[in-house]
Amino acid sequence: MQNKTSYLTRFSYASSDMAGQLIFGVVSFYIFKFYTDVVGLSATVAGTIMLIARLEDAIDTPIWGILLDKTKSKLGKSRPWFLRLCIPFSIFGVLTFLSPDLSGNGKAIYAAVTYIILGSIYTGINTPVTSILSALSADPKERVTLTCYRMFGSKVGVLLMNATFLPLVGILGQGDDKKGYLLTMPIFALGSLALYLFAFRNLEEKIPSEQEPMPVKKAFKAFKGNWPWIIIFISCFFFWVAFIARITVVPHFFEYVWGNKGIIPLVNSLDFLSLGAIFMIPWFCKWARKGTIWAWGLGLSAVSQVVLYIGVSSNSMTLLMIGWIGGIMTSGVAMALPFSLLSDSVDFGEWKTGVRSAGLLTAIGTGFCLKAGSGLGGALPAWIMGATGYQANQVQTPEAISGIEIGFIWLPAVFYIVALMPVLFYRKYEEMEPQIQEALNERRSSAS
Repeated sequence: MQNKTSYLTRFSYASSDMAGQLIFGVVSFYIFKFYTDVVGLSATVAGTIMLIARLEDAIDTPIWGILLDKTKSKLGKSRPWFLRLCIPFSIFGVLTFLSPDLSGNGKAIYAAVTYIILGSIYTGINTPVTSILSALSADPKERVTLTCYRMFGSKVGVLLMNATFLPLVGILGQGDDKKGYLLTMPIFALGSLALYLFAFRNLEEKIPSEQEPMPVKKAFKAFKGNWPWIIIFISCFFFWVAFIARITVVPHFFEYVWGNKGIIPLVNSLDFLSLGAIFMIPWFCKWARKGTIWAWGLGLSAVSQVVLYIGVSSNSMTLLMIGWIGGIMTSGVAMALPFSLLSDSVDFGEWKTGVRSAGLLTAIGTGFCLKAGSGLGGALPAWIMGATGYQANQVQTPEAISGIEIGFIWLPAVFYIVALMPVLFYRKYEEMEPQIQEALNERRSSAS
């Protein structure tokens, strides 16, 4: 079997993450602003909803992973879920950004219910995007290449969303943001649906896996002694706290602190520049270990936050943009590598325990970390802003300005550093990869 995958496979894999970002990217970048400035919820209530929704993923993430591992289908274990969940995901993407005229606590309850359901479905459809990687190729280097294509799709989705979403809200809403969100979200939902169907049609699971549904107890054995997975899990959780805290406060920072609301779409669209660093990852891997590149990505992300602070304190747009773009580039590397490394941890679990539990390991390793980290990353700056007196659509007090700056600059810096700590212990397990692949190939040859 050839290790190199076709370009159709690579771009189909890219489309699977692009599809998710067309909806969940809007959630990541704009849900907090939508809740406070359109729905009219307080920052504290909005932050609490975001956290509760993500804590719910502590329950449903392993369930989705177990469902994947128990899947028995001619289409594979991961691929069928693209088809099963793409329509519900699109529907709730639209419902989440409705703002019905409800009295009392009705708005908060509606927001919480729709956000929780959307988040749960996203976990269900995003988990197979990661778990299918270990079935597309057995070659760790090819998995890195596929991950780069996945990140390409993700970043193209984020670019399209950020470049067009707020302008479309303005054009279609004609000054009424509530109407603008209502008319804009169906456009992105239909795009997401089409891309998931494209991925479903073209991806093929080539690496054999147990076709009989795996008992839950057996699936959990893959965690035993799986230290590479534990390192990835801890680091990814804190990375997503940092990353989401950074982007959640962008609209508030540039409107109320920097005083230039009009550049928000441009600033967020610059996330696309991270592709330059992401597509350099395979080249970097020729000269350095994956764990080393991962560590540098996290460390330089923290440094970029300090540059942001210098730009703000000196009122320098140049330094502000250097810090912002630097953080985009370095966090892109830190975001992309763990998706590839998780497939290696699936191999490690199979080698050590004899159990290949791609669904459960990747569901918790990515789904839980992304959602729980996102919840905390969204809630912390929201609570700080609420405690320092933020008032939507008003001139902010100096205390409220400080709260926005803490959420935008210092929270991400601290959590990037925390995420770096476990990565420093990854090298030992990366050195074992050739030995693990050789042993697994021998087992599979004997089995066939």
